[in-house]
Parts: sequence; structure tokens; C-alpha cells
Amino acid sequence: MLVDAARAAIAAGDPDQARAQAELLRRRLLGPVINATGVLLHTNLGRAPLHVAQPASATNLEFDLESGKRGSRHRHAAGLIAQLTGAEAALIVNNCAAAVTLVLAALARDRAVPVSRGELVEIGGGFRVPDVMAQSGARLVEVGTTNRTRASDFQAAHETHDAALLMKVHPSNYRITGFTEQPSVQALAQIGPPVVVDLGSGLLDEACQWLHDGRPHWLREEPAAKQTLKEGAALVTFSGDKLLGGPQAGVIAGSAELVAICAKHPLMRAFRPGGLVLGALQNTAVSYLRRDGDSIPFWRMAQVSPSDLFARAKALGVGTPAHTIAMAGGGSLPGEAIPSAGIELAGDHVDALRAFDPPVIARVRANVTSLDLRTVHPDDDHIVVAALNSMGQEALRPIGN
Repeated sequence: MLVDAARAAIAAGDPDQARAQAELLRRRLLGPVINATGVLLHTNLGRAPLHVAQPASATNLEFDLESGKRGSRHRHAAGLIAQLTGAEAALIVNNCAAAVTLVLAALARDRAVPVSRGELVEIGGGFRVPDVMAQSGARLVEVGTTNRTRASDFQAAHETHDAALLMKVHPSNYRITGFTEQPSVQALAQIGPPVVVDLGSGLLDEACQWLHDGRPHWLREEPAAKQTLKEGAALVTFSGDKLLGGPQAGVIAGSAELVAICAKHPLMRAFRPGGLVLGALQNTAVSYLRRDGDSIPFWRMAQVSPSDLFARAKALGVGTPAHTIAMAGGGSLPGEAIPSAGIELAGDHVDALRAFDPPVIARVRANVTSLDLRTVHPDDDHIVVAALNSMGQEALRPIGN
């Protein structure tokens, strides 16, 4: 890489720029940044922050220590997730889109799957539910309207098309309000075919027993895996790196019979995660079982009170302490505001902060730069101070002066 940088500088006629070229190459590699955006699950910044450490040793990934024979990678983290959600069984794949694709391919290939028109969502990167369904081989049957769909619409579609599954998709990245209606999981479960609910965001349990103060107000309308299964869903799918706070992964949980069919499908070989992901997910699941939300970075930063954050902002001694609004992000909880606090600067300084080493990612609005401390680990406060001080006193003048 250093040779490439030197050659690029020489080719440009400026050999003295070799160091700058090398630095540019280094910054293009994957590396740490300080998330001061206030977006807890920032997709561009890796969604849920997670510390992963694993010794360089062999593991019992697919080895049964009791029998001494070949085991299954599906029994470790998946078993704990099943316990947490009250599911009969669970299966881990590499993301939620893979989970949905695998369920449809294994259980509904060449057969009809009714979905409400109000739930044919598009997620980040242009991926759309109809496209995912087409790739799985399932046949989409649109029912209802954008704003109102009833259980009778699903019933009619099943009677006409002999549906393999009934599917609900949680519109986790947008919200329709007003004259709306969607059937409950319980109502759909009475129709006959297995009900599959793509929850997306991955809240495990409405009770939030891993949090000091229980379920926060900004989760008040978010469906949870445990309760969705209790309401009659045969399977739920969700992400590992959103509200679950773990690594990027996809979870299929519910009926042992249906999970087993998914596990045997040829796509499972392509969609299965490696030992690092499974180990990280297992550690996250153990934290939930201990009811220790503080050990899950996402829930640690989600629980901090705005007053504590404001006190931190004042203690930094740079910029103007301010009350801010954070958000979940990652396609979760659209429109839900999380009261927060941080530092504001007059003017647009996001480029200068991003150029710092390590980069500090802030946001700017109405010519005011905001650094939200909810998404900054307290151990990184000194980096934020150093980044701000590097811009000079003019940039740090109090807002309004």
C-alpha cells in the first residue's frame, strides 16, 4: 500500500505528497469512528456498537462435547434466543433479509403468500419486500389497500390461492397514521396457514426486564418477538444488530417443525454465519438472560438520562451545552424522539471533525453543528474535546456571540 501511495504521488508529479496519499489509503480502510450523531443504530456507522474479543483457539462450533461426535452450529446462540423469545426453536443466519428469504424459499416456493399492500416496504439500499419474495420463489399476493387491510382480505386470498403462509411485515422505517387498519396476528392465526411476522427491529420482550426502569416510552408501540409468538405467529424474523444490540445477523424463531425445515434448505449453507458472529450473539443473549442491559452497549447508551448527558456536556468545557433529540435509527422506531444532550457549535464544522483522527461524526442543521453525547461512550469524551480544540477558539465561540 505504501508503494502504491508513492507511485500515485510520483505519477501526479508531486513525490512529496506520498505521505498524504498513504494517509488517504489508510482512512479508506475499515476503522473506528466516534458517533456523535445521536443516532443510536446508525446504519452507515455499523448499527449497534459491540465489543467482540475471542482468543485464537479452536471452539466447539460443530462438535458435541457430550458424545464426541459432530454437533450443530445451530444449538448454541440459537438455543438461547429461543429461550428468550419463548420459541420452540430458533435459527441464526447472516441478516434479516436472509432470514425472510430462507423462510419463503423453504416454506412457500411456487406457492402464494398474501401480504398487505401497506406492508410492502423498501429497506435501505433499495431492497424491497416484493423483490425478496420473487428471489425466494414465493408468489406474492397483494391484499387490502395501502392504509387499510383486514383479516377478511387475507381469508379471501387464502381461499382463492391456497396460501402457503400469511405474512406480516413490520413497517419499521416509516409510519402511516390516520384512517388506517391492519389485522392482528391473532386474527390472522385463525385463518389456517402459518403466520410469519417479519419484525425487523428485534425487540425481544415487551417487558424489557433487562432495563433498570423497564420499557421506555419510545418503545411503547414496538412489537416484540415473545408477545408476537404468543399471539399466534408460527415464525418471527428479526435483525441481530438493531434493538437486540448484537452483531449483524438474522433470526428465525418459532415452530420447531418449521425451523427444522428452514435449517435443512440448501440456502442455509449460503446464509449461515461464522463462529465470530455466533459467539458475539451468544454473549449478547447471555447478557439478556442475566437481565444486564448495561453490558449491551446499545441499551447502556439508550438508558442514560438527559440530565446526566447535559452534565457531561458542561463538564467537557468546550462548545455550548445543549439539549438535543436522539433517535434509534437503523430503520427502527420512525418518528420516535429520545431526549438527549450534547454540545453545539455555531457554523458547519462536520468536515473538520470528520478529518480528525479518529474521525468524529457529527450532524449539522440550520448552520449549527451538534455533537450528541448519547452515542458517544464516556471513555471517548477526551477524543471529542481534542477534536473540538483542534479547530481553534473561533469555532468554539458560544452560540449567539
